Amino acid sequence: MSTVEHFDVLVVGAGISGIGAAYHLQTMCPDRSFAVLEGRSDLGGTWSLFKYPGIRSDSDMHTLGFSFKPWTDPKAIADGPSIMKYLRETVAEYGIESKIRYNHLVTRAEWSTDDACWTITCTRADSGVQVQYTANFLFMCSGYYSYKEGYTPHFEGRERFRGTIVHPQKWPEDLDYSGKRVLVIGSGATAMTIVPAMADKAAHVTMIQRSPTYVVARPDNDAIADALCKFLPAKAAYAITRKKNTVLGSFFYNRTRTQPDKVKAKILGGVRKALGPDFDVDTHFTPTYNPWDQRMCLLTNGDLFKAINSGKASVVTDHIDSFTETGIQLKSGQVVEGDIIVTATGLNLVTVGDMEFVVDGEVVDFSKVWTYRGIGYSDVPNMASTFGYINASWTLRADLVSTYVCRVLNHMRAVGADIAVPKLRETDHDMTPRRWIEEFSAGYMERFMDHMPKQGDRVPWTNPQRYEIEKKTIGKAPVDDGVMRFTRRRVRETVSAR
Repeated sequence: MSTVEHFDVLVVGAGISGIGAAYHLQTMCPDRSFAVLEGRSDLGGTWSLFKYPGIRSDSDMHTLGFSFKPWTDPKAIADGPSIMKYLRETVAEYGIESKIRYNHLVTRAEWSTDDACWTITCTRADSGVQVQYTANFLFMCSGYYSYKEGYTPHFEGRERFRGTIVHPQKWPEDLDYSGKRVLVIGSGATAMTIVPAMADKAAHVTMIQRSPTYVVARPDNDAIADALCKFLPAKAAYAITRKKNTVLGSFFYNRTRTQPDKVKAKILGGVRKALGPDFDVDTHFTPTYNPWDQRMCLLTNGDLFKAINSGKASVVTDHIDSFTETGIQLKSGQVVEGDIIVTATGLNLVTVGDMEFVVDGEVVDFSKVWTYRGIGYSDVPNMASTFGYINASWTLRADLVSTYVCRVLNHMRAVGADIAVPKLRETDHDMTPRRWIEEFSAGYMERFMDHMPKQGDRVPWTNPQRYEIEKKTIGKAPVDDGVMRFTRRRVRETVSAR
């Protein structure tokens, strides 16, 4: 029988969150052993999975980048390959590569209170063989959507279409769209990126949307960051720029909450200026909701506007009736002809890690637990997970969470605790349950929200999704708060035979 390898901490996922977790663990908890289990054959998560044309960040890299490694590329809004280069540099620079176990798809995690230990079951993607590890602490950094397939709604007549249908999550590397008519279904960040990127080679690209999304154009470089880099060391310039962009981002988001009409008018004014007086902005770029009730889309250097103005791209706002042999028929009766259809229709969300969790023989139903600071879960011991911001860069929160986890681990070591578990206080049992994320009506969230943990009406059972708040409630709050219970594992009694 092979020996099961044991670690103090197991990190699941080698994307931005997992790489950041590895750095913080070896920096803040150097006496703890750990490994990173990655289900795929490469690091990078989203940035190695998606291969569609124009793949890029819609957050600036001074905040999407790590707090500990400056982003030095002139482009603040970076493409996928540049982000992958940055992640590989980070892994190499900080010696993280040796910690990553590739092709280890985690399928089950089982906690034993008697042993104060998790048993992790993985399927080797390269061989199909099951392997197990044990760990005292489990740190989930595997993202929030399914890597198996994206979300595609039912389209009547889909089988009739004689052309090629592609979902951005499974983009074929050999897809030739030169001189082809491309129809892109969707109005989110992916669609907004694909349309101008494909317009250069395609005969024409049509974005078909049910309803508009707020769009904001901005340059792909940061002029202030560029100026700072001329006079300051890279680390100092990066820190100042990161602070500036974080403050400005929070200010803008707060303004959308307090003065939504003014923000809406400013955004739409920018769109009208970019597209001219003859374009129907009311139909195609004026949502029915307020800014940041759903995620806003960033247009790098106004690329979508340029594609529309050049005649290489167009926007149709209507509902799809059915696919035809040669395109898409809309509810209005209009038929849009195309050779390739791109279903940029979103993601399938998953609960923590898209895997099974068992605590002392009971399967965890995450829809029935309370979120603890948006990191842990009521009555689930020695486990934390990273979910970034919906209204700011993912990494801002990932950094906070990693630092918090390390503080918990160090406190456990200091007080001799084997177990750290969030438990409701007597005064918490009357909490009114609230949605895990509020004031955000994006379809991919709405489809899955009933499966997500509940948040309460008081700290620390809340998930505010506000960086300026969580710098205090996660970054600086004491870990021993009367809710996170720190205990030692039970010592089994042994009876000697007589």
